[in-house]
Amino acid sequence: MAGPTTTTAKVDYAAAMNLAPVAPGDWLVVAPVLIGLLGGAICLMARKNVSLQPKLAMFFLSLLVAANVGLLARVLDQGVITMVMGGWLPPFGIAFTVDPLGATLSLIASVVAFCAGLFGISTVDSTGRRYGFYPFLVLLMSGVCGAFLTGDLFNLYVWFEVLLISSYGLLILGNSRVQLDGAVKYGVLNLIGTNFFLIGTGMVYGVFGTLNMADIAIKISELDAPASGTLLTIAVLYFLAFAMKAAAFPVNFWLPASYHTPNIVVSAVFAGLLTKVGVYALLRIMVLIMPASREYLADLIALVAIATLLTGAFGALAQSEIRRLLGYLVIAGIGAMLAGLAIGTNPEVTTTAISGTIFYAVHSIIVMTALYMAAGVMNQLGGSYDLRGLGGLYQQNVAFAALFLVLAFAVSGLPPFSGFWPKVILVDAAFSDGRGWLGAAILFSGFLTTIAMGRVWIYAFWRGGPEGTPDGQAVAPADGQSAGTVIGATVWVPLGILTAMVVYFGLQPEWMIDLSARGAAGLVDPLGYVRSVFGDQ
Repeated sequence: MAGPTTTTAKVDYAAAMNLAPVAPGDWLVVAPVLIGLLGGAICLMARKNVSLQPKLAMFFLSLLVAANVGLLARVLDQGVITMVMGGWLPPFGIAFTVDPLGATLSLIASVVAFCAGLFGISTVDSTGRRYGFYPFLVLLMSGVCGAFLTGDLFNLYVWFEVLLISSYGLLILGNSRVQLDGAVKYGVLNLIGTNFFLIGTGMVYGVFGTLNMADIAIKISELDAPASGTLLTIAVLYFLAFAMKAAAFPVNFWLPASYHTPNIVVSAVFAGLLTKVGVYALLRIMVLIMPASREYLADLIALVAIATLLTGAFGALAQSEIRRLLGYLVIAGIGAMLAGLAIGTNPEVTTTAISGTIFYAVHSIIVMTALYMAAGVMNQLGGSYDLRGLGGLYQQNVAFAALFLVLAFAVSGLPPFSGFWPKVILVDAAFSDGRGWLGAAILFSGFLTTIAMGRVWIYAFWRGGPEGTPDGQAVAPADGQSAGTVIGATVWVPLGILTAMVVYFGLQPEWMIDLSARGAAGLVDPLGYVRSVFGDQ
């Protein structure tokens, strides 16, 4: 019996793979993720050397900032950049697709992480270092940057899990009972949100057979009913999942119950970064991929935004513990960003509103991180996080008092600081869209925030001493502290960098307004994003 005849046929890999070498500059697309993973692994290997860890971490965080600066510059020069893993052409390969929105948020996040690493030198003790503060921080950034840069829905889930695993480790450093209690609440709500995320992603794959964001955007745009019942179900699942992760009403109770429990620098990183990744995911999915569903759900999103704004503002007014107060201000900021997501019945107004949300996200990342760090300094100077136990901080350190006042004005949306401009953009878009009530809610929330921050200033800085101290008398030092506590360089430098950014974006907002507008335009009109992935076909 004759055996089978075998022939060797030449396979044309060009139909499925990109055979051209990757341009050297395009390696910047994956550089932030690689730096985070490599840096986290090396810091982990050196975790017993508590004096070496900060140096290693700051080296890798500096590299991360440099890589993101180069990536943003390349995106602004070349347009949207796509790299597909293994050379496989999309949608078969897992794509990293970087547009101005992703590159901007990745850069701002890396700057904040650098400042947090520097601040941690003086606030994280040897036990915290030994149990992984710096490895967790660097690994957290690989997840944050990966989420901002990926072009694939399942990959977005993967990077969410990377940052969440790192955040669990950071949250329980110290192993106190209150930390474990906060970690349980944080973990349970994020687990529920993750399940909604996975269910929605499974439905997307079942309907379209792909998880590439550009490919899904094309297929939805070609449907006769781009807001059908199935797609609306998927959109609601995604909205609920990321609203949980962003701490939107009514699933926001986990944030003020957990963010006050860890070391203050961990709280600063969480307040600055984690909820914004949820907002970013909402922008990417609801605007780029499912715009018709976003328009259909706009009224619901607007109601959630108003409830989140008011819950955050009134919650801040009710607090005397500074870290809890700041947690509610994080929630109020999420409400303002969701308001931008709800606005827009035509491309021009939508672009304006989304640009306001992007600018507000950048502002919130910077100012909330700085405010939590400032709360740590207030505790260092006054020996308490409770307003009833603070007073006279203006007398102790005038420079710090001035810095805090700048941050208070910025988070309240008052000129001439960074919070003013995104609120102007959002309110203008709301009134242009016929949603004046939404614009009024943003303004009212800002008014309440101003009162809450004014209360902090009066109690902690302006009055003569803590509760029970006769006004005008010298401040009674807390146990083990003196009225002349010195603030070190590793505290001043990160606080100074973040406050300088708040001032710069307030006095010179043009660059950030333009960058936000470019990011919003790429979401509203995804042609450039799609062409980067699939070419001109």
